[in-house]
Amino acid sequence: MWRRVLVWTAGSLAFLIAAVAVAGYLYLEHLNGNITRSDRTAGGSDLRPPEPNADGQTPLNILLLGSDSREGEKNQELGGARHLAGGPIRADVQMLLHASADRSNISLISIPRDTQVPLPECTDPETGEVHAAEESASISTALSNGGPGCVVDTWQDLTGVYIDHFMMVDFAGIVDMADAVGGVPVCVDANVDDPKSGLRLEAGETVVEGEQALQWLRTRRGFGDGSDIGRTKAQQLYLSNMVSELQSSASLTDPAELMRLAEAATDALTVDHELGSVQALYNLAGDLRQVPNDRINMVTLPWIPDPAAPNVTIVPDPRRAEALFALLRDDIPLDDQDAEPAQPDATDEPGSPAPTADPPAEVEIAVRNGTGTASLAPVPGRAGVITDELRRLGWTAADTDATAASAETTELLYPELDDQANAEALAEALGLPGGAVRTASDVDRVTLVIGADWREGAGFPEPDPADPTREPEPAEPAVESEDILSGRSSDCMQVNPLYTW
Repeated sequence: MWRRVLVWTAGSLAFLIAAVAVAGYLYLEHLNGNITRSDRTAGGSDLRPPEPNADGQTPLNILLLGSDSREGEKNQELGGARHLAGGPIRADVQMLLHASADRSNISLISIPRDTQVPLPECTDPETGEVHAAEESASISTALSNGGPGCVVDTWQDLTGVYIDHFMMVDFAGIVDMADAVGGVPVCVDANVDDPKSGLRLEAGETVVEGEQALQWLRTRRGFGDGSDIGRTKAQQLYLSNMVSELQSSASLTDPAELMRLAEAATDALTVDHELGSVQALYNLAGDLRQVPNDRINMVTLPWIPDPAAPNVTIVPDPRRAEALFALLRDDIPLDDQDAEPAQPDATDEPGSPAPTADPPAEVEIAVRNGTGTASLAPVPGRAGVITDELRRLGWTAADTDATAASAETTELLYPELDDQANAEALAEALGLPGGAVRTASDVDRVTLVIGADWREGAGFPEPDPADPTREPEPAEPAVESEDILSGRSSDCMQVNPLYTW
């Protein structure tokens, strides 16, 4: 009898365990089915990942996007403007997350949606339509040209930073995520009422969730001077506090709450194919969770008024933005800008020398005339003048390149890591500042783009200390410490006096 009881009990337990395993597998597959996937790039960018450091570690770069999609009834209810359904989708929120190779810190750069940047040629993954490159356009429109992959290509060309993944969420996803974490605390320094976004809050701290969280992220007129700069800061405050809520939330230990969060997160996300599974997202979360919250540093991309429309749009500050991008490329944290760049691991035998420059006569160089900008007409023949000077200096493989270009400051671009030494040697020969040298995915050889700062003469002009667009003094930080938001913030958003009650 006892033998039969034991056999029956063991069989029942085995069936129960198997049933739970099958249910768990089916639920995992259900979550995987929630996730939308898309290509990482839309233009065949050939920018390569950075080399591992001496410990075999590599940094991780993720582009975080929030779209204004009106697809679906819920997105139309939340975003309004139902007539925009089926039309172009823009990326209202764009942040580049850089996790250091040793995962000791995270740098996160926001860019206001109306920033004017060059857009690369992109192929729409849904229709196959090819969108031509644009010399200058709002960065938010890259999403409609070729999906999130086009935004990745745009950021890679802008920064010279290889982007491993992207994660995008729409209106409905933001609401669901805010509900799942139980709300996010935010603060305003006065009563605010913005009819455009619908945000209405009393002065002080409020825990926003659901639609109110979306209103906070979309508010522009009600903050600061009513420009997109205030909205970008509000988005940073929200994200910083949301990370704190997640790290301390009972949702991470309560199975029911964890399932609710998993449903919201997977249903909200569009990611690249490599991230397109619950296991990949789980591994990513575990990888990033080790970063201390007070070393998650957020900053807005340095900018200046757009010369073509100074009261409407902005452009990246040529000097300060490049200095910020250099920190990311060198894996230097925002809160320790004096740190030395991490050294890549040698790919050959231990102790092998760093790559050296080739003889000048063997380096193929393309020279482009980029002296024409939004405020200046191009100088005819500049590429030919500089090409002749390069050949005179011994760089005899230099040729003019008729590709259209526009650059406020002279740039020296290179396509592969192996070309970096050649580009740096050329920069030294010409007297170019170190910040002019960077990698770019849209060139196939060392490429000199002559900017508006070099409109005459064969020699590069000596820097003018009074010119704010020139290379900074070595002691000047790329980003001022007061402009960096680190960890949970109790800061209150400044309310536009025109939108108080």
